[in-house]
Amino acid sequence: MAVTEHGGGLPRGLPHLSDATLRDSAHMAGVEFGPEDAARIATLLVRTGVELVEVGMISGPSTKDADLILAAHEAVGPERCLTLVLVRDRHQVAKALAEAARLGVRSVMFSIPTSEEHAGLKLDSPSLKYLNALARAAITQAKEHGFHVTFSGEDGARTPKERLVPYVSAGFAAGADRFRLAETVAYLSPWQMEEQIASITAIDGAEIEIHSHNMLGMAVANSLAACRAGAEWISATVGGIGERGGNAPLAELLISLRIIHGDTRFDLSHLTELTEIALRGSQLGDAFQPGPTTPHAFAYELPGQLSQPAAYESVPPELVGNSRELRVRTRLTPALVGWALDESGIDVDVAAFTTWLIDRQERDGRGLLDRVQICKAAIDFLSL
Repeated sequence: MAVTEHGGGLPRGLPHLSDATLRDSAHMAGVEFGPEDAARIATLLVRTGVELVEVGMISGPSTKDADLILAAHEAVGPERCLTLVLVRDRHQVAKALAEAARLGVRSVMFSIPTSEEHAGLKLDSPSLKYLNALARAAITQAKEHGFHVTFSGEDGARTPKERLVPYVSAGFAAGADRFRLAETVAYLSPWQMEEQIASITAIDGAEIEIHSHNMLGMAVANSLAACRAGAEWISATVGGIGERGGNAPLAELLISLRIIHGDTRFDLSHLTELTEIALRGSQLGDAFQPGPTTPHAFAYELPGQLSQPAAYESVPPELVGNSRELRVRTRLTPALVGWALDESGIDVDVAAFTTWLIDRQERDGRGLLDRVQICKAAIDFLSL
């Protein structure tokens, strides 16, 4: 890590940066990047000085993100890339790691829910004992196969210290290289973030990363506060792209590091081009801005986020006069379509309709779909 004597209170020096644009974008409604975009974004990020490009997500065999992962590998090398691997059970992890190996992935980031609420939803058990055992098994298996391993605390900001610290300790004891605290639900002030991070940087040998969402407008502030407490990595995205108000925006973060901490390590000349590519890929144009009042702040394309919004939102959209909506282009699933048609009174074979709708979207290059448009499309399908 680069060490600085400049003021501003980063006692361990200036942070390393990773960028999650090519991964977190998959969670934002309507955002889809192709291989050419992935290669260009990865190249510009590395030229900017970002050390790790997080690209794609793997949950099992034949990941849909294979082309993105391979394009980024070709552009900047697999040693500069990291890929997220979902952790739900040991059998699923084995298949996901096999897929990662097939694609030439060298660094994985295990996404593991740590709060009782998220663990109960995604692991079917809030048990800390089960959580720790699952994380240890996944980390051990990945290290045995030669991967560099980051493991996360998904919803870590809301995970109490008495639950978080034993979990992080168990992960490092199993051989993990880094831990990422994910502020999945924007929840903490900078001073609270500093306290939360301090509880885990106190673990001997712990290398910590912070990944914040910007619903409260404090993702950059919380990221810098995490570094004050000893976090060595910050995860950001181009333009702050991401769901629930976006993530820590790369440009604002780099400028803050330069102005507040005298950090001149980064080439900022690529930031505008990066933002233009990201906005073009999002189909949101110049309208994309972070924060809770934007049209896309509470737009989702994952059925779990629509059916369990309280697990993902620190405030409901109605509180700021906004609304929750489905927005999707081609990442349609029967579960998502079923949610859209629920209470519509439309009786349709959901699986067949979903296949037809995906084909239509890809064939005709159609834009974003909301709930009303999916219902209208179902009526078109029934009339065939």
